This record gives sequence, C-alpha cells and structure tokens, in this order.
Amino acid sequence: MTATYTFDVFSSVDGFGAAGGDWTGYWGKQGPELLAHRLEQYDGEQRMVFGATTYREFARMLAGSTEESEVRDPWVTKMINLPATVVSNTLTGPLDWHDATVAGGDAVEVVRRLKQESDAPLRSHGSLSLNRALMAAGLVDRVQVSVFPVITGRTGLSSIFQGAEDFDLELIGSRTLDGRVQELVYRPTLHA
Repeated sequence: MTATYTFDVFSSVDGFGAAGGDWTGYWGKQGPELLAHRLEQYDGEQRMVFGATTYREFARMLAGSTEESEVRDPWVTKMINLPATVVSNTLTGPLDWHDATVAGGDAVEVVRRLKQESDAPLRSHGSLSLNRALMAAGLVDRVQVSVFPVITGRTGLSSIFQGAEDFDLELIGSRTLDGRVQELVYRPTLHA
C-alpha cells in the first residue's frame, strides 16, 4: 500500500507563501474556524516531511516563541509532536524536534521510499522547492492550498509555484473558513 502525500501550503491570492513588511502570521486573517480546522487536520496519525530550509525556519520560529504566541497555535504544537522526516544533505541528527529523523540523498527517492514504507499518510507544510520537485515526479497526491484574502504584490515572499512544472488540477475539496479564507484541495496531474 502506498501512503498518501499531501502538500499543504498557505498562500496569498497572488501566490506567495509569506510576506515582508508589517504583515503578521496568517497575514492577520486567521479566525477561530480556521484554527480549529487546522487542529483537526493534525489530529490523526501522519508523518510530516520537510526540506532542510523549512525545518530550520520552523525550528528558529519555535525557539524564539512563547506558549502564548501565535507561532504556538495548538495545531502547530500537534504538528511538531508528529513523527517527521527532514530531507537534507546538509543537516545531521539528532534534530531539535520531537521524533524527527534526517534522510539524506535524492529527495524524490527518499519520499518514494517513504510512500512505500509508511503506514501513516504523509504531509508537508511549506517546503516549497522540495514539493515542486515531488510534484514533478508524480509523488504528490493532494495539493491543499489555504488562500488568504490578501495581495502581497510589493511585499510577497516565497512564490509558491514559481519554477514549477505545468499541472492540471482536479478540485477534490473546498471550503470557506471564517467567511474569508478559502481551502482548496486538488489532485495534481503533470500537464502533457
């Protein structure tokens, strides 16, 4: 049996995963329904997959946060307590993360092996370049995009799909959270 792999990402309407300037986390648009839904998504058994850059960013954010900060929202606490694989040729273990291991080598081969061996679904939050490569290799089963109602044309950081291959997307789920955030779940197929 092959484990399902979900690429989970937050996005502005114009396709950025973050923004500089005076934007805060979630672009300041989070609400109770979004946060409860995120918590529910991290309830079940699953294995997280991160690239080295995203792992370092999460570790840095968490080290500089307090229990009361939005960085420590309950869903984030659940996420960091799930087993994780960090795909990296530069990091070595042990990592400062609960139940995380480093897997070196070609990312596509690492995730292909994880999909074959894992009893739990795989999920990656962020890790843009890693997930673009995995999509191109046909290893991403679902792309879950939470679209926040902002345009970050001047301050946008981390263009989510810049440099990605072309894909056809089949919409397999959608919902509106807090009356403003759109969650869209797609099944990607490489455009031939």
